[in-house]
Amino acid sequence: MLAVGGQLASTLVVTGYPAEVTPGWLSPLLNFPGHLDIALHIDPVPNPVAAASLKKQRARLESGRRSGFAQGQLDDPDVEAAAQDAADLAFRIARGEGKLFQVALYLTVHAADEEALAEQVAAVRAVAESLLMNVAPTTYRALPGWLATLPLGIDTLKIRRTFDTAALAACFPFTSPELPLPQGPEGSPTGVLYGLNAISGSPVLWDRYAQDNYNSITLARSGAGKSYLMKQELLRLAFTGVTASVIDPENEYVRLAETVGGRVVALGAQGVRLNPFDLPPPPHSGEAGDLLTRRVLFLHTFLSVLLSSPLSAAEKAMLDRAILATYEHAGITADPRTWTRTPPRLGDLYAALELEAGDTAIELAARLAPYVSGSHAGHFNGPSTVETSGHLVVFALRDLPEEVKAPAMLLALDAVWRQVTERARTGRHLVVVDEAWLLMREGAGAEFLFRMAKAARKKWAGLAVVTQDADDVLASPLGRAIVSNAATQILLRQAPQAVEAIGEQFHLSHGEQEFLLSATRGEALLLAGDRRHKVALISVASAAEHEVITTDPGELAAQLRENEAAYAEAAE
Repeated sequence: MLAVGGQLASTLVVTGYPAEVTPGWLSPLLNFPGHLDIALHIDPVPNPVAAASLKKQRARLESGRRSGFAQGQLDDPDVEAAAQDAADLAFRIARGEGKLFQVALYLTVHAADEEALAEQVAAVRAVAESLLMNVAPTTYRALPGWLATLPLGIDTLKIRRTFDTAALAACFPFTSPELPLPQGPEGSPTGVLYGLNAISGSPVLWDRYAQDNYNSITLARSGAGKSYLMKQELLRLAFTGVTASVIDPENEYVRLAETVGGRVVALGAQGVRLNPFDLPPPPHSGEAGDLLTRRVLFLHTFLSVLLSSPLSAAEKAMLDRAILATYEHAGITADPRTWTRTPPRLGDLYAALELEAGDTAIELAARLAPYVSGSHAGHFNGPSTVETSGHLVVFALRDLPEEVKAPAMLLALDAVWRQVTERARTGRHLVVVDEAWLLMREGAGAEFLFRMAKAARKKWAGLAVVTQDADDVLASPLGRAIVSNAATQILLRQAPQAVEAIGEQFHLSHGEQEFLLSATRGEALLLAGDRRHKVALISVASAAEHEVITTDPGELAAQLRENEAAYAEAAE
């Protein structure tokens, strides 16, 4: 304790730090309500000195480990962790990815008398310990401790720890756990509310349309709240004028569409069908090339997914001839004037294959038979019977058998892409593919999603991929390419079996992986922009929003009982 003028001062030295920190982790100390001076002394370590020191440290740790092993001792987890950290740090320094610094952190508490000083010191120690820091008083060195916290830049105590660049950046007093506020061209805030910051409790606003691309990827285990978060964003984006199309395998978005006056296309219901041979409207003069050629190429992709196997070269050649013959029989040729004629059907392709000679045509016709005259004939064989335009269009696929959900998703995505192309000049659009693993497991379906992810930005549209199976996304090159083309990445609760692969792909720290393992429903990690911005958030919804977007069976049953009771009371 030191008497300074009419006050007393006591200095604390930080001797231990937490294993992992996040930006703004010192905020509780910086915002301490009492009179507290904080001094951070930083001294850079030259790279040659740092490399030599780390080499000695690694040798010392390895020697101790081998000595213990030779004596029959078990491995010390702390030593193993320290050796791994030292090795990682040495490699980062060798690659020029960071530097080492000698850092000292001192805290000087001021109070009017001894009793108040003791209370203030105890409060500061409690805050520091809540941050997993160890602090010690400068016993018998009160004057050097006070001098170390004066704005003189003199470290009179020299009680230091070694930090790397990333750890030191997180200690910077002006860093914050908040995301940068998205702003429009005139400086006004944009974006929608995603939730509350899990650290500071402040609102998390994010604008996907202010990023390099408008795509997003949402990964979570079943029941973590990924569809809930997506529906919440859709509802809030609607108030900003964004239109949307949703591929919904489980009918989770139907109530939302019905509430906001959207359109529900229930594929699989009686008489509801999309014709894969439909041609899009003719392009404006001088805009696009041959619509028929592009449609034939899409049909190759669609039939590959429908038949559940990649097509061989001979099968592709045979299908190409048969598809062109089918269009020609319907009077549709390369002449743009014929593109408005009634398109053929899947049954016409089957008939064209039967007219072809050879085993390849016979086999393809046999594989198409269930979708033409068999059990699945009503899903794809016939003219389109529904309109697919609107400010919110939900393609509900729950009534479809599992065997045809993937080709139906692809057909719905094709219809969505037509709407995206037509709306490109009129406003922003969002395409949501829920349970995308159904399509990602098919090679041709993954390629279609990848092409859409690459081209959506040029049409003022974003692709939002939502899936619970991380392996289908991260285990394939196309899946990883889709992730890398998503400027907005949202991770919710993960299974222990998948968290290691996700941590490697998204460059997550051990603490961030632990957060995903222990996250409750609605808690998420938002990786924004170029991954320099990360924030842990808690999804929040108003009572009115929750009533519209929840799919919890218990809550839906309670709502149904309340509605029935209200109707009965009104009838009386």
